Amino acid sequence: MFRATWKSLLARKVRLILSGLAVVLGVMFVSGAFVLTDTLGRSFDQVFADAYEGIDVNVAAEPKVTLGEMEGEPVGAPVPAALVEKVRAVPGVAEATGVVAADGARLIGSNGKVVTSFGPPQLGENWLGESDLVTLREGREPRADDEIVVNAALAQAAKVKVGDRVGVLTLEPKKEFTLVGVFGYSGDRDSIGGANEIAFTTPVAQRLMLGEPDVFTNINVTAADGVADETLRDDVARALGAGFQVKTGEQMSADAAEGLKEGLSFFNKVLLGFAAVALLVGTFLILNTFSIIVAQRTRELALMRAIGASGRQIIGSVVLEAVAVGLIASVLGLAAGIGVGALLAYLFGKLAGGLSLAGLGVPAAAVIGAFAVGLVITMIAALLPALRAARIPPIAAMQDVATPDRPLTKVTVGGAVVTAIGAALLFLGLSGNAGDNTLATILGGVLFAFIGVALLTPLISRPVVSLLGAVFAWSVPGKLGRLNSGRNPRRTAITAAALMVGIALVTGVTVILDSAKGSLSALVEDRIKAELVISGAQSGPRPPSFDPAVLEQAARIPGVQLVDGEYGDMASIDGQRTWVGASSNVAALERMFGAKAVAGDISRLGPEEMLVSSDTAKSRNVSVGSQVTVQLSRGEARTYTVSGIYESSQLTNPAVLPPQATKDFAVPQPIQGFVQLAPGARVADVQPQLERLLADSPEVSVADRDAFIKQQTSQVDTLLTMIQILLALAIVIAVLGIINTLALSVLERTRELGLLRAIGLRRAQTMRMITVEAVVISIFGALLGVVVGTGLGAAVVEALKDEGITDLILPWGQMAVFLGLAAIIGVIAAVLPAVRAARINVLGAIAHD
Repeated sequence: MFRATWKSLLARKVRLILSGLAVVLGVMFVSGAFVLTDTLGRSFDQVFADAYEGIDVNVAAEPKVTLGEMEGEPVGAPVPAALVEKVRAVPGVAEATGVVAADGARLIGSNGKVVTSFGPPQLGENWLGESDLVTLREGREPRADDEIVVNAALAQAAKVKVGDRVGVLTLEPKKEFTLVGVFGYSGDRDSIGGANEIAFTTPVAQRLMLGEPDVFTNINVTAADGVADETLRDDVARALGAGFQVKTGEQMSADAAEGLKEGLSFFNKVLLGFAAVALLVGTFLILNTFSIIVAQRTRELALMRAIGASGRQIIGSVVLEAVAVGLIASVLGLAAGIGVGALLAYLFGKLAGGLSLAGLGVPAAAVIGAFAVGLVITMIAALLPALRAARIPPIAAMQDVATPDRPLTKVTVGGAVVTAIGAALLFLGLSGNAGDNTLATILGGVLFAFIGVALLTPLISRPVVSLLGAVFAWSVPGKLGRLNSGRNPRRTAITAAALMVGIALVTGVTVILDSAKGSLSALVEDRIKAELVISGAQSGPRPPSFDPAVLEQAARIPGVQLVDGEYGDMASIDGQRTWVGASSNVAALERMFGAKAVAGDISRLGPEEMLVSSDTAKSRNVSVGSQVTVQLSRGEARTYTVSGIYESSQLTNPAVLPPQATKDFAVPQPIQGFVQLAPGARVADVQPQLERLLADSPEVSVADRDAFIKQQTSQVDTLLTMIQILLALAIVIAVLGIINTLALSVLERTRELGLLRAIGLRRAQTMRMITVEAVVISIFGALLGVVVGTGLGAAVVEALKDEGITDLILPWGQMAVFLGLAAIIGVIAAVLPAVRAARINVLGAIAHD
C-alpha cells in the first residue's frame, strides 16, 4: 500500500506542488515573522548593551506620568544637580556624573528641513567628553553656549559639516548654533540604534531639553574597584530613599530592550494574523485539490478495495500523500520565511537609521511553527476527501461514472449553523459584551462567518454562475464554459471561496477605513470654523510644534478674526491616565469648534480651573465645582476646579487646562493652530503672511481646511495600502487555486475534450471555453467577497457609531475594480490549463479512460 501511495504521489506531483505552494506561502509568513522578531530583538539587545556600556549604576527620578508602550514616550522627571554630590559621597562610588539626555532635539538640515526619525530618538545631550564608547572624529568639543557637536549619522543625514551655522528645535523655538565637532562610536559606528544625537554645553542642554537650570535627567555612577554593581546599586538606593529608580547598567539595557520587544511582539501578531488568512485560503485550495484527485481516482481506489485494501488503508493512503505535501511545503516555507525575515530585518534596519543587525537567527518557534502549521493544515484539508475515499465501494470499479452529484442538504444546513454561530460571535464582540475577549470573539466570528458562507456557497453557485456566464453565452465556447463552471457546485464553491476570503477582507477594511475618513471629514467640515490650519505630519513619538509667538503675530494680520493654538499632553487625573489639551484662546472651543456647554461656563477659564467633556465627567463622576488633581509630564501635581462641562465629540479633548499649564506639558509649544478669517477676508491673502511667520518652524505648514483634512486622513490611506499589499498574498493563493482546479478539471475531462475537438471545436475555441470557465468562477468569488466584506464592514461601522464613525461609506469604485481585477485574474489563471487543453491529442483523448 505504501508503494502504491508513493507511485500515486509521483504521478501527480505537478498538481500537488500547486496545492503545496499555498502552504509554502502561509508557512513563509509564520516562520518569517518569528525570524524577523528574533533578529530584531537580539539586535536591540546589542544596541542597548552598547548604549549602557561603562555604566555601573544609573540614578533617575520616577517619571511624573507613567505611560504604557503604546501611549507615547514618558518624560523623565528632573534630578536636582545637588544630588550628584550626594551620590558621589556614597561609599563605593568612584565617580558620579550628571547627564542630560532627552528626546526632542531636531536638527534643521542644509535643505532647510528638519531631519526626521521614524522610531529612534532624537536626543539632546550635554557633552561629557570622549570615552571608550564615544570619540570625536572631526573638530572639537562645544565650549560656548552657541556651539554643538552631533553624531556622524546625523551630520550625514543633514548634510552639514564642521563650521556650519545650523538651526535646532527643542523645548524652545529655533536656535542657531555653530557645529564645531562630529563624533562617532567604537566599532566605527555612526550611530547607536539609529539615534540622532546633538550635544550642547551642560547649561544650554539643561535649559533647552529640560526647561530649567541645575537639573539632570539621570546620574551615571562608576563603582570603585572591587565593588559589585548590585551592591553599589543597593547602597545608592538606600542613601537616596524613595522617588528614584536606581538600576545597574545591565538592568537599564534589559529594560530598554524589553520595551521595544513589546512593540515587536505586536508586529509579530499582525504578521501571524496575515499568515492565518493565507493558510485559511490555502486550506480551501488543498481541500479542493484532494477532493478532485480522489474523484479522479475513484476506479483506482475501488480496485484497491476490491483486491483487499481496507477503508483504513485507503484513508492512510490519502493522508500519507497529504503528509508528504505538507512536509515538503513546510521545508520550502521555512526556507522562504528565513529569507523574507532577513530581508524585512534589513529594511527595518535601514528605515531605523542604520540599525546594526545581529546575526540572522532562526528560533525554535520558527521551525516548530513551520512544520506544525504546514503539516496540520494539509492534513486537516485532506481529511474529508480521505474519509470520502474510504467509503468508495468496490463495485465502483466497474462503473463509468463513479461520483454522481450528492444532495446539498447536509452542507447547506451545516453552513447555516456555522454562519449563525459566526454572526452571534460578531454581534457579541462588536457590542462590547465580550469583556477582555473582544478581539478574539470578533476574529472567531469572522472565521466562522467565512467558513459558513463557504459551506452555503454550493447552494447558490449554480444559479449565480449561470447568470454571470450568460454574459459570455453569445458563442459556443462561452456556452460550454458557462455550463462547465456550474456543473460541479461544490468544486466551484470551494474555488470561489478561496478568492472570496481575500476580497472580503480587503473590502471590509476599505469600508471601515473609508467610513472613518468620511466621518472625520464631515465632522471637520461641519464643526471647525477655521479657514486655515497650522500643523505638520507626525513621523515619530513627538508631534511637530511651533513658536507660540506665531499665534500673537497671526492675530495681528489684517483679515484674521480669531486665532487658537492647541496643546496636548498625557496626564494623570486623580490617578488615571488621560489625554488633556490646552487652548491659547479658550473661547475658540465654542466659536471655532462648535462645542456645546452641558453645564457651567465653557467660554472662559481661570488659571486654577479646567473644563471636561461630558464623557469624562460621567466616567470620573465629576461635576461643575468638583476639584481634581492633575499631574502633567513636568512639574508638581496641581488641583483644578471643574468650571464647565462640554458635549463630547471627536474634535474635543477629554479635558482642557488653562494656557498657564502648558509650561509643564511634555511639548510646551502648540502642536496645531487654527485661524478663523473675518467676513470678506480671502485665504489667498492671509496664507502667505502666515507662512512667513513660520519660517523658523519648518516642521509645520499652513493649509486650508481641505488640505488639512487630507493631511489628517493620509495615515489611513497608508494603513489601507499596507493591508491591501499583505492581503494580496491571499489573492495570489486563490489564483493558484483556480489554476489548480482548472488543470485538474482539464485532466478529468480529457475524453470529453477529445470528443469536442473531434466534432469540430478548434484549439482557439477550446482555450476560450476554459478561459470563460475561469473568469466566471473568479468573478463569482469576487462578488461573494464584495458582498460578505461589505456586510462585515457595515457591521463594524454600526458598532463604532459611538466612537465617531457615523457615516457608512461604500467604496463603489473599488468594488468595481475588484470585480474587474477578478476577471483579469480569471484570464491569467486560465492560461496554463487552456494551453494544455488545446494541445490535447484528439485520438489519444478519445481513447483515454
